[in-house]
Amino acid sequence: MRHAVYATLAAALAVTAPFAARADDKDVIEYRQHAMKTLQEQTAIIGEIVSGAVPADNLPAHAEAIALAAQISAKSFDAKIPGGETKPEVWTKWADFSKRMSDFAAATRLFADTAKKGASLGEMTSILTQALPCKECHDIYRQEK
Repeated sequence: MRHAVYATLAAALAVTAPFAARADDKDVIEYRQHAMKTLQEQTAIIGEIVSGAVPADNLPAHAEAIALAAQISAKSFDAKIPGGETKPEVWTKWADFSKRMSDFAAATRLFADTAKKGASLGEMTSILTQALPCKECHDIYRQEK
């Protein structure tokens, strides 16, 4: 079952670039926003786990969801379509932005892999701080609603 899910997600990732070529700008922006919303929602769940509000039983699954959403989010900007909550600096400082997104995807992958190995919540919390530098990037590259 798990392998089927990964295969489906891998197929979805493979079509990200062609999607941008055949979709209009609004579709690309909405796709990007949906990917970011997934990150926001999964991060909120991790916060609930860390705070003890919900059990940590599903931490590996949520960490994996964050890693996959981070990878998709990073790729979703490759079409370089301005709009949404994206500041113009994303495009004028593309090298910095794309490096941050790549680093973000790699850090969340480490987070997910560490969770799968059964790391303690304490270990996961220290990795989480490095894996989710959302505010730093948003301060530079995201417009307030």
